[in-house]
Amino acid sequence: MTTGAGYPDSYYAATASGNRAFAPLDDVIRADVCVIGGGFTGLSAALNLAEQGLDVVLLEAERIGFGASGRCGGLIGSGQRQDVLETEEQFGLQRSRELWDFAELAKREIRERIEEHNIPCDLQRGQLVGIHKKGYLGWAEELSDALAARYDYPFSSALSAEETRSKVDTADFLEGWYDSEALTIHPLNYALGLAQAAAAAGVRIFENSRVTDYSRAEPAIVSTEKGAVAANFIVLACNGYLEDLEPRVAGKIMPINNFMIATEPLGKQRANDLISGRFGIHDTRFVVNYFRLSEDGRLLFGGGENYRRGFPGDIANFVRPYMLQLFPQLKDVAIDYSWGGTLSVTVNRLPHVGRLQPNVYFGQGYSGHGISTASFAGKLIAEAIGGQAKRFDVFADLPIHTFPGGTLLRYPGMVLGMLYYTIKDRL
Repeated sequence: MTTGAGYPDSYYAATASGNRAFAPLDDVIRADVCVIGGGFTGLSAALNLAEQGLDVVLLEAERIGFGASGRCGGLIGSGQRQDVLETEEQFGLQRSRELWDFAELAKREIRERIEEHNIPCDLQRGQLVGIHKKGYLGWAEELSDALAARYDYPFSSALSAEETRSKVDTADFLEGWYDSEALTIHPLNYALGLAQAAAAAGVRIFENSRVTDYSRAEPAIVSTEKGAVAANFIVLACNGYLEDLEPRVAGKIMPINNFMIATEPLGKQRANDLISGRFGIHDTRFVVNYFRLSEDGRLLFGGGENYRRGFPGDIANFVRPYMLQLFPQLKDVAIDYSWGGTLSVTVNRLPHVGRLQPNVYFGQGYSGHGISTASFAGKLIAEAIGGQAKRFDVFADLPIHTFPGGTLLRYPGMVLGMLYYTIKDRL
């Protein structure tokens, strides 16, 4: 266990395993591929590219997994951010099935990476979705029936109010949907494990090496404060931390901040009374609550968002009311850790993956479904750079709209939109 030097003071940083420090870039070097960003997209792309025999450099502005990859809820749901009922309506059954199969392959890839590289990231199975309002009743049964009939997925089921309450002790859920093959992990430890695997495969990793610019040339020159990389290909894996590095795709995503807390250990009996297992849970609110039990019996709870650069001054008291809305019985429980992180969403909540020019690839906009989607996006980018773009093109062809007003007006528009959906959540 380490203290997580260089990371926010989160439960994940406090329980990090294999936290190896990588030196900053302070030289001019050459590589086949330069990956910018040390989260799940970048780590997956780098590892898969190195396994193809390419010479890869990965540049991270802070520490490996410093962003959303090391701060998120750790839930890995099946499918895409939109469920199959939505993707069928938009794209038809064939494309919807293709996107579902990609997500299943992403889950498999995570399980196999954990086993192959012996990554100690507390892998657990199961996810419950709690339905919080009457207008959504019946969705769980419709979704389970569709998955079993058209997607060869018999692992989910609708739960009555009583069955849901037996799994999660909250009066907030009117019924539930349970997926026994969804996953949860300690996300920072998974990121650190991928970094170790990538380094062992030959990837040269540099932390504290913020990219300031890159040239649109072949080879491209990627510049940092103290060094540079000349590379045949670039992978932009910055997601919510892209900022002004690449204006051509910045308007396709909205960076938003999510917040989490970790309670004090609840004790075995109280934890089991609260949640009957180590599965992940989230509700059906637009501003979603998501939570699970940690290995040492804490409630890890995510709730609330904001849409500006800064975090609330007191994150624990910002998130606590969301927790107590679902679990008023925890009013006496202390909060040991609180932290925030930045992710990005797209207008239609589909991932934004593509190429800007023959040698520049990107992946972003995972919309809260990032562990599996980002990891698989990195794999597909690696395939495309290696000359096999068939699967990459499926993601690249998804329609991703620019936020109205681009980067200038997207935040006021998002605030108005979130106000609308917050009101809808309460009706």
